[in-house]
Amino acid sequence: MQNNIFSGLFVGQNLLTLKEVDSTNTFLKNLLSNSKPVPEGTVIMAETQFAGRGQQNNKWHAEPGKNLTFSLLLKPHFLDIGNQFDLNRAISMGVYDTLCPLLGNMLKIKWPNDIYYGDKKLGGMLIENLLQGSQIKNSVIGIGLNINQQNFPDDAANATSVKQILQRDYELKDILADICNNIEAWYLNLKAGKTSVVRNTYLSRLYWYSQEKHFRAAGQEFTGTITGVKDNGLLVVKHNDTETTYNLKEIEFLNKQP
Repeated sequence: MQNNIFSGLFVGQNLLTLKEVDSTNTFLKNLLSNSKPVPEGTVIMAETQFAGRGQQNNKWHAEPGKNLTFSLLLKPHFLDIGNQFDLNRAISMGVYDTLCPLLGNMLKIKWPNDIYYGDKKLGGMLIENLLQGSQIKNSVIGIGLNINQQNFPDDAANATSVKQILQRDYELKDILADICNNIEAWYLNLKAGKTSVVRNTYLSRLYWYSQEKHFRAAGQEFTGTITGVKDNGLLVVKHNDTETTYNLKEIEFLNKQP
């Protein structure tokens, strides 16, 4: 289905909108497992996901018809497996570039790839890279963003939405089109070898970057400062003049004053 609000070269040009699905990532992976080829840039958008997932199989709660829940197919064959976190960076910044004109500089990317406004979560993404030998064959990128939802369940106390912040509704397809166009721009930067631009910009937009904050790792609480993100995506935190790297789920951000 062609849609003229998608002005990019390929991302979003093939758009499939579903009323209800267990997970747009699962739907897209099933599509890929069929023999018919799926074009790069294909977007699967769902009004309702009843089994949406976040990182490490966390559940994603979204009110039907109020938020953006979609998956996108990219084929970053040019990306070395060791540098696959660059894709996380590019996707995160495509979302950031869409929301920043609306929300301003309180918008941040929380490592590894959540979107925060102040200390509240606006959304996140789950990237599943399907490998073939030493190459990334397909990347299935699931994105969930709270747009028009006003109320959240008690177990999502940290959540916020664009509507909660700005007190108005937004057209989901317009925001989706902007995200697709901005993701494509960052993806093409990556493809053109502008890796340092992608990495430096990601760092400059990082939540808690260069600030002394509270963390928990290996059962211990400590104050530390995020000093960087390794090429492979590991978070670098400085504590007592020592820099330590952390993988996903190895470190917890604690929201209290140092």
